[in-house]
Amino acid sequence: MNRELIFLRAFAFATVIGMMFLVSAAFKDSGNQKFTEIDVERINIVEKDGTVKMIITNVDKFPNGKDKINTRPTNEARKKRSGMLFFNEDGIECGGFIYDGQKKENGHNSGLSLTYDQYDGDQVMQLLTQDYTKGGKRFVTSSLAFNDRPVGELQLKTAEIMKELEELRKKDPKAMQQKYDEYLKQGLIGGAPRIMLGKSRSENNGLFLFDDKGMPKAMFYIDKANNAKLDFYNDQGEVTASFPEQKTK
Repeated sequence: MNRELIFLRAFAFATVIGMMFLVSAAFKDSGNQKFTEIDVERINIVEKDGTVKMIITNVDKFPNGKDKINTRPTNEARKKRSGMLFFNEDGIECGGFIYDGQKKENGHNSGLSLTYDQYDGDQVMQLLTQDYTKGGKRFVTSSLAFNDRPVGELQLKTAEIMKELEELRKKDPKAMQQKYDEYLKQGLIGGAPRIMLGKSRSENNGLFLFDDKGMPKAMFYIDKANNAKLDFYNDQGEVTASFPEQKTK
């Protein structure tokens, strides 16, 4: 009986070792693995040194501050969405592709965004589409936008500043505004849209140009009545000239 038990144990142990060997051998770097279909919640694309370069993820696995990527914390305030995140050679997030869409009680809300970031900063280019209903009316906007970002912007520093400003806002809004202006002057936060090509919320289709404060300066567009227009604006956002000029009766 003892001999049989010893034999069975030895056989079981040998079987386990053999299975482990076969499994490990199957996943060695001996070539590409081919799959007809695969279901996965998240894929991390990494370099040989372990640096994450891209994440493809579902909603639940989307990193939003609770995870660290390449030893760096991620954006805590960012909503979880399915999509992709891109990282540069230094392991810093540099853009992403996200999308969502669902029915609401009074309609629907959906969107898509493809962005590229300034080095260690926020987005300088964005391809954006929004489709939603409000007050029984449907709004669809699509645009390609280019933005200026602060010269001293750093992602981790910006996160610290935003937390600080939020705490000040709860205690003393006036002090918060003063601190915000200080950081803005230092070039640590801020940024402004400069060029937008596409369909605006006012349903005008065209090219829209802004100054370094994000104020409109010139617009060449087709309005909802299919009229072609060229408008120029002053620093207060007031129209100073238009072509063609509106004829008065």
